[in-house]
Amino acid sequence: MYRSCFSRFAFVGAALLLVAAMAVAQAPVKKPSATGHQLEPLPKLLSLREQTTVREQWLKKRLDTLLLPMMRRHGVAMWIVTTEEFHPDTIAEYIAPPIPYVGRRDFFIFADNGTDKLERFALVRYPEEHLKFHFEVLNPPGNQIASTLRKLVEQRQPKTIALNMGGARGATNGLTYDAHKFLLEALGEDFAKRFVSAAALITEYQDTRLPEEFEHYRTAVALTDILTQRAFSNEVITPGKTTVGDVRWWLLQQVNNLGLSVWFQPDLRVQRQSRDAGKTMQFLNVADESMVLERGDCIHVDFGLNYLGLSTDWQKHAYILKPGEKDAPEGLKRALANTNRLQDILFKHARAGMSGSEVYDATMADCKREGIEAMIYSHSVGTQGHALGASIDFRRPGNGPKELLRLGSYTSIELNTSTPVAEWGGQKVTIMAEDDAVMTEKGFQWFRPRQTRFYLIK
Repeated sequence: MYRSCFSRFAFVGAALLLVAAMAVAQAPVKKPSATGHQLEPLPKLLSLREQTTVREQWLKKRLDTLLLPMMRRHGVAMWIVTTEEFHPDTIAEYIAPPIPYVGRRDFFIFADNGTDKLERFALVRYPEEHLKFHFEVLNPPGNQIASTLRKLVEQRQPKTIALNMGGARGATNGLTYDAHKFLLEALGEDFAKRFVSAAALITEYQDTRLPEEFEHYRTAVALTDILTQRAFSNEVITPGKTTVGDVRWWLLQQVNNLGLSVWFQPDLRVQRQSRDAGKTMQFLNVADESMVLERGDCIHVDFGLNYLGLSTDWQKHAYILKPGEKDAPEGLKRALANTNRLQDILFKHARAGMSGSEVYDATMADCKREGIEAMIYSHSVGTQGHALGASIDFRRPGNGPKELLRLGSYTSIELNTSTPVAEWGGQKVTIMAEDDAVMTEKGFQWFRPRQTRFYLIK
């Protein structure tokens, strides 16, 4: 039964991948946007049912082939993931089927029994059909959950029991105080001495991408890109009337219409001649929603969405033409070219196996020699927008120098340059770019072509 279920499951998943590939190949012809350039139609997305099928196919591969070797590399004999009603662990949807878990407290237990097969148990209050595809499901009465958990642990006598605690990031610290207390009381002092942090294991697990995810993530990035270009066009913006809030809420509504979600509020920044945009924590201030977009403005958006359990992160610029203008001023175009040059330098240095600090230092040294005023704050992207993994960042967070760029992992190349613009009286303009990339044998590769020209709004 177990084997035949998965056999059918794999067939359906393969068929869906083929359908998705055909949909991309048969995409409608591009049509002109409100600004005259060619804009792609929105990509075809999988239905909710199809998305769940694909995600469970990914889950099966991860649990069947990846997790056990990772546990052994990190010295983890048993991993207990605890998720609670109204307080789900961030990692739950990536180690179990991506469905709601509404038990008072549910447990997913992974045990290394010394063989080539990882033992997997779901100790849950409410059994769900999809769980049995991936776990041996245990469903004792509520008053026997603690004793069932203890018996399972006692029978295996793991040398270490990893819990989701002790990491530097929220995604590695899903265990609540009360859940930790429950485990202490249920398992007793002897096993409590074997508790260790699962942070390193979680980081490797979350930062490891499957080849099967690639084209689906490309679809998510394409969707992000097309919505951004539409938002920064006359379809949405009428100079002198449209506000920052109008653009923000248009983006939020489009994502909602597609049945998707965002992982942060879309932000807009506005740079205007003879006006100080201000700064917060070394970054340009986010514009107020009430601000009206005017001709001559250089506008920027930071936007990302969630699809198939993966997140995108995207920053682009538009210029609102003044009467009689057909393009952005040369000074602004030079500013954008400097940011493109910064991207090129970073790509020249970054390779799998390097730390983010190594890439940062080499890139900034080149920028100094070329006279480019640069700032770099790139980060891993994937299961979260600000995901676990190596960062290339001037702030050098606690885990930055330790984490290495992984082959196949995704990184959001986030950075900026500041350049004096002659047409604005020498006022500095900051061009912030953010594009998602994959680490290949030859270095980073964009999922979508980067922006090399301003989006123009008439």
